[in-house]
Amino acid sequence: MSGHSKWSTIKHKKGKADAKRGQIFTKLAKYIAVASREGGSDPEMNAKLKEAIVKAKAANMPNENIDRAVKKGAGELQGSVYEEITYEGYGPGGVAVIIETLTDNKNRTAGDVRHALDKNGGNLGTSGCVGFLFTKKGQIMIEKTDDLDEEALMMLALDAGAEDIETADEGYEISTEPVDFGPVCDALKKEGYELASAEIAMIPATEVELTDATEIKKMLKMIDMFDDNEDVQAVWHNWTGEDDE
Repeated sequence: MSGHSKWSTIKHKKGKADAKRGQIFTKLAKYIAVASREGGSDPEMNAKLKEAIVKAKAANMPNENIDRAVKKGAGELQGSVYEEITYEGYGPGGVAVIIETLTDNKNRTAGDVRHALDKNGGNLGTSGCVGFLFTKKGQIMIEKTDDLDEEALMMLALDAGAEDIETADEGYEISTEPVDFGPVCDALKKEGYELASAEIAMIPATEVELTDATEIKKMLKMIDMFDDNEDVQAVWHNWTGEDDE
C-alpha cells in the first residue's frame, strides 16, 4: 500500500483473499452498494461505482455478486444501509494510518478501530491529523508476462490518460489522476490486459521505515486486524517495510 513494496503487499493480500474470499467479496459488495446508492446504478455515469466494479473484477468477484450489490444499492433488493466513515491515526513508530470503513453501527466500528490501534502501539487521532500526508491517485498494477510488450503497454496507458508508469521486477504500476482511472482501466481491459490490482489509492508523500522488530510485528498485526474486520474497506499508511514479511 505504500513505499517500494507494493508488489509484496499485493501478494500478501492475494494470499489472504484466497483464504478468505467470502469475506473479501462481502467488503466489495458493501462498497458497490454504497456507490450505487449514492450515485446511481449506471457505472458509466457514476465514477465511484465504476471504480468499485473494476476493483471487484480485479479480485475475481463473480458478475452475479456484482449485479446483486448494485441492485441492493439502487433499492431493487433489500439490504443494510451503510455509512462511510474515515478514521486517521498513528501506528507503531509514528506511522501515519488512514482507515476507510463502511458500517451500519458507528459505535462498533469506532471501538474496533481504536482497539486495533491501541493494541499495537498506535493511537486514534483527530480528523485531518495525517490526511494531508497523502494524495489520491488511481493505481493499476499489471504483472509481467513473457508475451507482454512493455512499450505497447506504456503507449496505450499514456494515450488513455495515465500520469506515470513505474517498472519493477514483478510488473508495472500505472498511476493516474482519479478522474482518469476509469478510462485507463477501460483501455487496458479492451486490449486484453489482466489487472493484478486496480483502485483509487492514498499515496503517501513521505514514508516511515521501522527498524525495530517488535514495531514491525505490531504493524503487521495491526494491518491484519483491520483486514479481518468486515467494516474496514481499506487501510493506507506510510510505512515502507512490507518486504520484511
